[in-house]
Amino acid sequence: MEDVIHIPMFPLSILPLPGEWVPLHIFEPRYRQLLEDASAEDVSFGIYLSHHMNLARIGSLVRLESVLKQYPGGESDIIVRCLDTFETDKLQRTFDSNKLYPGGYVRYHHIDTARQPSTILYDLFTLYMQRRNITRQVAPFSIYHIAQELSLDLRDRYKFLQLAESRQETFLQNRIRYQEQLLEEEEKSKDFYHLN
Repeated sequence: MEDVIHIPMFPLSILPLPGEWVPLHIFEPRYRQLLEDASAEDVSFGIYLSHHMNLARIGSLVRLESVLKQYPGGESDIIVRCLDTFETDKLQRTFDSNKLYPGGYVRYHHIDTARQPSTILYDLFTLYMQRRNITRQVAPFSIYHIAQELSLDLRDRYKFLQLAESRQETFLQNRIRYQEQLLEEEEKSKDFYHLN
């Protein structure tokens, strides 16, 4: 049985993928306090997926990477990076009696953020990126990098993270093939309008 860890929480309707860098605008006093603690103590915190579909009670463990801008009123623009995902055992209104922000007891998934894709997925993704005229790529890239590049919506991110590792590859292959079809349709429509 995995250990249950007590962490600060930031409920949002987003689900960062492992390895992803995410911009956030911090304005509420409780989350400004969370930002101060994350910055001063170098602690990670959870972004709990606050959405009715989140029956699995999952979220993303993130770490503050940089503060881009601080406004006179106390608001901030920051960048966080997703380190892992987790399952939530219990959410709390406050992390502890001295804090304004929520907390939660979670079990980390211990995801390998550098997990490499199979040769089939790697080749399929490389061709897809070439077709989109994107030649500059991070190499080697992980399976999560591929998921990020496909711009999965919230529902697809949730579904992807719920799948067993063996099924995540198939999921991404199917998404790439779907995107390829969209690109083909787009090219056909360009040709049609060009001919008229």
